Amino acid sequence: MPLPKISEARELSDERLAEEILAIKKQLFQLRLQKATRQLEKPHQFRHARHRLAQLLTVENERKRAAQQES
Repeated sequence: MPLPKISEARELSDERLAEEILAIKKQLFQLRLQKATRQLEKPHQFRHARHRLAQLLTVENERKRAAQQES
């Protein structure tokens, strides 16, 4: 399973971006819970989720900086 592309994150609307960030944070919490209870079957999901979260937060920060420069 390849890592997601940042271009996909840049195509999202602001509302959808916020929803995705929240969903990934919840997914990471669930993965940590599964790891703690030794139920985690696919440890590579941590890397994918963290990578996706970093992409989404990067896009969010880019948009905030662009909005600040406009005003």
